[in-house]
Amino acid sequence: MAVFAVVHGGGGSAWEWHLVAADLAGRGHDVVAVDLPVEDPGAGLSEFAGTVADALGARARRRDRAGAELVVVGHSLGAFTAALLCGRVEADLLVLVAGMVPAPGEAAQEWWEASGYQAYLREHGAAAEAASGSEAEVFTHDVPPGLAAEALRRSRDQSARSMEEPWGLVAWPPVPTRALLCRDDRFFPAEFMRRLVRERLGIAADEMGGGHMPMLARPAELAERLDGYARSLAGPARVRT
Repeated sequence: MAVFAVVHGGGGSAWEWHLVAADLAGRGHDVVAVDLPVEDPGAGLSEFAGTVADALGARARRRDRAGAELVVVGHSLGAFTAALLCGRVEADLLVLVAGMVPAPGEAAQEWWEASGYQAYLREHGAAAEAASGSEAEVFTHDVPPGLAAEALRRSRDQSARSMEEPWGLVAWPPVPTRALLCRDDRFFPAEFMRRLVRERLGIAADEMGGGHMPMLARPAELAERLDGYARSLAGPARVRT
């Protein structure tokens, strides 16, 4: 059994993880998902990480988890919060799902150019066209219509401070890390993500099918991946440490 702390992406909510959370709970895991205060103009990345840490409570301390491993999962922009959280809690594994891998001192608003994302889009017209479509075309094109509509209805504005505040660690946290990209992601194309993960984490990304929101489009497959990551903690894994 593991404790999963799952962190939603920009403008999202904990609801996006409800299908994956139910599947993981059925496999015997404990899942903590919270709404980050993304609309609060006074909240930045530090407050986001604090919100998740508060929700974890005693489960953030290894001695209080009765042998359970703590797996922190960050989706998209949530990678900034998830990695920062791993600098505060005793995590056993960090998993980035279509994650914006931050660099020390980098603000989220700087990531787009600093990561090479904008340059990639300029060089690849098709990818640029796909990334500039409507929210439904870019983010939820493979999500069942009812879930896609609910996800868009629940979307929230992202505070400026959270985009402007530099990522607060001087180095990547000393936690084994896995990066999972989605091969049909229209927002973060797979080719770009493979390069980003290799350059910033020094590992090869794992891959699955589907678009940018696998927790809604392919929840059972994503849950199986996360369950496998948790179970692999007892054995060898390809990780960044």
